[in-house]
Amino acid sequence: MPHLTLRSEFASVELTLDRGANGPRLGITDMRTGRVNYFDPLELEALVWTDHDELTGFMVPARRWFSDLDSADDDH
Repeated sequence: MPHLTLRSEFASVELTLDRGANGPRLGITDMRTGRVNYFDPLELEALVWTDHDELTGFMVPARRWFSDLDSADDDH
């Protein structure tokens, strides 16, 4: 399966094309955690129509790191 890795000072993701579902999907893997999510063409089109302001809350790196710590605390 072809893949592309994108990196910045805040994130590293791997993009793959998944043809195993009912149609092609874009797989995105967070290289730090291994977490994977898949997006079909409709979901990707919705992302194109989303304003950057609507994504700001998701793009705060510390939010993801603290979320990981909170999940770890729940396991104990």
